[in-house]
Amino acid sequence: MSDMEKRSVSLVDKYTLKKGYAFMTGIQALVRLPLVQRELDLKAGLNTAGYISGYRGSPLGGYDQQLELNTKLLNEYQVKFQPAVNEDLAATALWGTQQTELGGEGKYDGVFGVWYGKGPGVDRSGDALRHANYAGTSKFGGVLALMGDDHTCESSTTCHQSELAMVDAMIPILNPSGVQEIIDFGIIGWKLSRYSGCWVGLKCVHDTVESTASINVDVDRIKIETPNNFNLPADDLNIRFPDTPQAQEKRMHEYKIDAVRAFCRANKLDRAVWHGGSAKIGIVTVGKSYLDTRLAFEELGIDETEAERLGVGLYKVAMPWPLEPEGILEFAEGLDLIIVVEEKRALIEPQIKEMLYDASHRPQVIGKLDETGEA
Repeated sequence: MSDMEKRSVSLVDKYTLKKGYAFMTGIQALVRLPLVQRELDLKAGLNTAGYISGYRGSPLGGYDQQLELNTKLLNEYQVKFQPAVNEDLAATALWGTQQTELGGEGKYDGVFGVWYGKGPGVDRSGDALRHANYAGTSKFGGVLALMGDDHTCESSTTCHQSELAMVDAMIPILNPSGVQEIIDFGIIGWKLSRYSGCWVGLKCVHDTVESTASINVDVDRIKIETPNNFNLPADDLNIRFPDTPQAQEKRMHEYKIDAVRAFCRANKLDRAVWHGGSAKIGIVTVGKSYLDTRLAFEELGIDETEAERLGVGLYKVAMPWPLEPEGILEFAEGLDLIIVVEEKRALIEPQIKEMLYDASHRPQVIGKLDETGEA
């Protein structure tokens, strides 16, 4: 007999356990997310509810199935799951959830939302996503947009990458590298959405949502800071009525995106994993590519100590757009070369080049093309 403490184990632990570790898939982590948010809001003295709507598609094909299986549990946490006829109507419904307090007649302090759809759904819903994002989110609501990207076209008609559609709609993006970060970035994403008034995209690929892991489920583990060096306008950045398209555009370009960057900086979402001592080569990577990069280092026999000896630094990006500049510029100091490792079309690479263009120190930046212009 083991002397270890014993406790009863249930299949719903992955959703209800408040401390310790639980084994789950990425899809199950997405089901757990709104339950954790409701728990955190209650601890903060807020009576909130959740609303989830979207349209199924790989790699989120099993998401609605898992939500349906856990309807009773969701209802206990005041979370409503309503699958939509299409992604456009789902996005419009999520926009509506952020308006519930505008008339002072809402049943809850706020409604936090989840929109989900695969790549073609992101494309077809551009108008609804743009309107909802520019209109804004409520102070105690917030919306996560789950982008299901089928990079290798396993069950799609095109190899999808949704980040650039989100950029076009001015929706910030978080890119988790594993199951733990699905939970972490989801909770951070709602807080960011409430603070900035923006929807927040959460990139979901096969390698993360269909993987499994034993993750830390302590609901109090994530500490989120409100930026203290960013001046919000007197009326904040949240949804309001009445409003005009011109005022929405002004808020977006003069405040909201800067607020997103300030939030990222205050919470150190992007970070130097290896400082590399007097590094001359720096690698910047994001999402699943970060794990691929770490695996490549491991197969080469390079750990942090060896990387420092070789003069190699490693920088992990959590929010690929809008990229937070201060962390990148600090990481770039002293480097001769920055190598950007990211999936499919370049998103981080051109932002780094733009940031370094007028900098006093400008290392060479390569990514999709090498020093000679070859792919």
